[in-house]
Amino acid sequence: MAKARTLVGLDVHASKVVAAMLDAETGEIHFSRLPGEMDRTLALCAGLEPPVRAAYEAGPTGFGLARALGAAGVDCLVAAPGKIPRAAQARVKTDRRDAEHLVRLLLAGKLEAVRVPSGAEEALRDLVRAREDVRGDLMRARHRVSKLLLRHDRRFSDGQKAWSQGHRDWLARVELDDPVAQLVLCDYLAAVEAQVIRRDELERRIAESVPGSPWSELVPRLRCLRGIDTLSAVGLCAEVGDFERFARPGELMSYLGLVPSEHSTGDKRRLGAITKSGSRHARRLLVEASWHYRLGARPSRELAKRQAGQPEHVVAIAWKAQQRLGRTWRRLAEERGKRRTLVAVAVARELAGFVWAIARA
Repeated sequence: MAKARTLVGLDVHASKVVAAMLDAETGEIHFSRLPGEMDRTLALCAGLEPPVRAAYEAGPTGFGLARALGAAGVDCLVAAPGKIPRAAQARVKTDRRDAEHLVRLLLAGKLEAVRVPSGAEEALRDLVRAREDVRGDLMRARHRVSKLLLRHDRRFSDGQKAWSQGHRDWLARVELDDPVAQLVLCDYLAAVEAQVIRRDELERRIAESVPGSPWSELVPRLRCLRGIDTLSAVGLCAEVGDFERFARPGELMSYLGLVPSEHSTGDKRRLGAITKSGSRHARRLLVEASWHYRLGARPSRELAKRQAGQPEHVVAIAWKAQQRLGRTWRRLAEERGKRRTLVAVAVARELAGFVWAIARA
């Protein structure tokens, strides 16, 4: 894009937008306060002296404004909030000052941009995150049932797993002595069933959305990896977006917050816990998948079904992942005696590298 004549910093809120407009040639700056409607912001930016470049912080208002500005011919940068330079001594914060700070950083080229997903990508990501929210709601609903039964000294002791079919049959037969407590139990069980129905419906919708999504080819390839099935593959694609923007696997590991933090000075170098930056959902998916590699490399009938019809080089990468990650589990857990939770995170970091390799294959 040609050098911008007019720069705009937008401090975007749900009910209002404060715009700081900077003329790149004269250095003059003007301010405007607008209602939160997108059309007013579009009209303001489109009416300025072109070429125009705008910027605003990523936040709860989403990326609709950035896509609309792009369609109107206005170059828009969505800035990463955590990487915006801020003065240590700044003690006054207003919307006007935030907008001016944004536009001056935009002029200096000091803003770190985040990737703006397409409308289809954002819709599928919302669907995946809705399923993740239901997972948390279901877990909390089940915890309420188990704690209520524990308070009334009711314990399931058939040796089966909690919330298996046998456990659910037992729950249907439980009768508490207090009728009020029994009413509460019935309400809690109904809440669990409602969350299960919501989860199953969202999972069905996610599976149906894959063929028409931007990742219709990548999802089946990622399913070749052990521990990654449809939900995990779609979740990783929706959270990462475009894998092509990562030139090396280490960049993807860093983006997902799976690399160690570091505090080094002089001759001292100290590594700490992982940074936990980026998507928590994607990081959890990889850590959960990493537990599947603790038994070492071995063939699996279910995995063979998922790999059927996929390119040979993708299947070869998946088999190499089994061999390497299995060795990592043995080396860290058995030879070095590391905690299994730490080992799982280390394996997840290497697994992210194999995800990158398949995505870029």
